Amino acid sequence: MANAPMLRDLVLLLAATLPVVFVLQKLRVPSIVGFLVAGVLFGPHGLAVVGSAEEVEHLAELGIVLLLFVTGLELSLSGVASLGGRLMLAGAAQVAVMGGIVVWLARAAGAGWAPAMMLGFIAVHSSTVVALKIFSDRGQIDSPQGRVATGVLVFQDLCMVPMMLLIPVLASTEAVSVLAILWVLLKATLVLVGIFAVARFVLPPILHQVASLRIRELFTVTVVLFSLGTAWLAEQLGLSLAIGALLAGLVISESEHRHQVFAEIVPFRDIFSSLFFISIGMLLRAEFLWANAPTLLAATVGVIALKIVLLTALLAPLMRSFRMALFIGACLAQVGELAFVLARAASEVGLLSDVVYETCVATAVLSFIASPLLVGPFERLGFAVESWLRPRTGDDASAAERHESHVLIIGYGLNGRNLARVLRETGVRYHVLEFNALSVEKAAKEGEPITFGDGSRPDVLHAVGVEHAHIIVIAISDPVGTRRMTALARDMNPSATIVVRTRYVAEIDELYRLGATEVIPEEFETSVEIFARVLRRLHVPRNVIQLEVEMIRGERYGMLRGLQLPRQSMRDVQALLAATLTETYRIEAGSPAIDGSIRELDLRNQTGVSIIALVRDGEPHVNPDPDLRLAPGDVVVLLGSHAALESALARLAPGGSVRDDGPTV
Repeated sequence: MANAPMLRDLVLLLAATLPVVFVLQKLRVPSIVGFLVAGVLFGPHGLAVVGSAEEVEHLAELGIVLLLFVTGLELSLSGVASLGGRLMLAGAAQVAVMGGIVVWLARAAGAGWAPAMMLGFIAVHSSTVVALKIFSDRGQIDSPQGRVATGVLVFQDLCMVPMMLLIPVLASTEAVSVLAILWVLLKATLVLVGIFAVARFVLPPILHQVASLRIRELFTVTVVLFSLGTAWLAEQLGLSLAIGALLAGLVISESEHRHQVFAEIVPFRDIFSSLFFISIGMLLRAEFLWANAPTLLAATVGVIALKIVLLTALLAPLMRSFRMALFIGACLAQVGELAFVLARAASEVGLLSDVVYETCVATAVLSFIASPLLVGPFERLGFAVESWLRPRTGDDASAAERHESHVLIIGYGLNGRNLARVLRETGVRYHVLEFNALSVEKAAKEGEPITFGDGSRPDVLHAVGVEHAHIIVIAISDPVGTRRMTALARDMNPSATIVVRTRYVAEIDELYRLGATEVIPEEFETSVEIFARVLRRLHVPRNVIQLEVEMIRGERYGMLRGLQLPRQSMRDVQALLAATLTETYRIEAGSPAIDGSIRELDLRNQTGVSIIALVRDGEPHVNPDPDLRLAPGDVVVLLGSHAALESALARLAPGGSVRDDGPTV
């Protein structure tokens, strides 16, 4: 086989990578760092498990193409439009200011305008894969900081299109005019409009027809055809396969079938990103790293520091929280994977020398390694600075009136809104604290008693009267913030009932330790609802089900978490499940029991069930007369085992069969 050596190298590389990633994971080092380190160790410039640089280039190119296709698939032009003007403005400011500073520094170091602009293009991007991995691992994808960071990343990714189109213009030997740049930007705009038009009017009908055939293989082949075809066409038009893959993902992201496409691709996404990061690590030459260590270290520290400072300064006014802005800055401090695409394209046309190209690659790899390690310390720094400064949060929080004996709801997501609606309808006084300014503005217009502010700050909680709250409900999507709010609320109001929602099992014990009165894990509450309904279908009495539910909640979901319950609790559970069962049944029209007496039904002998009570016209009859004849609308109370109740209900149902030859009740 011609490709056997390449396949062998790939197998050896993956086999050598597994223990590295495993060990680093045990040390709580992010998996991305493990893949990068494995690439450095086992690449052609390390232990040479893969000895061919050409094979590395193929792996990196394949990884980039696949990664950008998935990136485009996850983006959505309509979703970008819904991000909000202020967030788009912050993203634009970050790209413009960061790029401008890097261009100025490069020019001061003696670089020409074209190479300086390329360095600016490379520096502005942050890694979507690294950042979203950080948020995902911390359970903060749906948190306010996760949504804002995603918006900034989306804007950066979209800037990739005009930047790629500008590379041939910057590489031209002719003088670059303002008109030429404007023409390229106009061309980029036309490309985006064309993508939107294709996505809206051409692709959906084709995918709809293919999907209607219900042939999964044909659907997948069609998706691959569109993605590879768009990439090939982009290369034919003078762009690159990578930008074509990004455009293909954007096209499919506007289709109504995007979720199915994503479902087909998602099993391979982690493999693609792993190969990409391994291949990037393999591009880093150890000798180049050691020979230029001071320069590379200074460049890495400079890029990270500049991004953190700039993003914090731009996002703090938008989010009205220094802590969250600093946290986002730390998450987005690395150089992005799209920078490798730009650097390679610029190197191929001569815009960047080999030394500058290797410097860009090394700086990016080092920033990939450093960025995940900085998130925790900078998050703690943000909390410390806000606790030290304790600044006022704005007019909304400072003007919030104190509420005595009210319910304080922290978080106005789905759970917070539903709780507020129920409290409003039942006449219970409540107040809402929410950190999303748009949600606060909309809710305030609807007359909701709501205040903007960060519930992880003592001054904000004090402003909304946490000391006087009878019940405090914390329902946010930020595990770190949830823990801090729970501890602060308990410290500021020792007597309050604190109800905390969490998505994660691992948070239960910690939240109780921090002072929560009740912790409601979403997954387990779903399990509780499922088994409660199953037991009802098995005719277990409602009071028995309720006792079972209360026991599980009282044990802090220990049974569902696989923990060993105390023996007494286990005996209680067994006793409950072994209890005699009751069921109520309303006699409907068409039932064969109508006009028959209880004696004639003979349910005890026929099924093992006894009728212990009957309700007629709202009047109960305990131990009813065996000669009492049943009528439509009567409600009978049955006593028996699971199987006996099933048999009796089948006989009483319309269309059932009742034997009347038995002797007595």
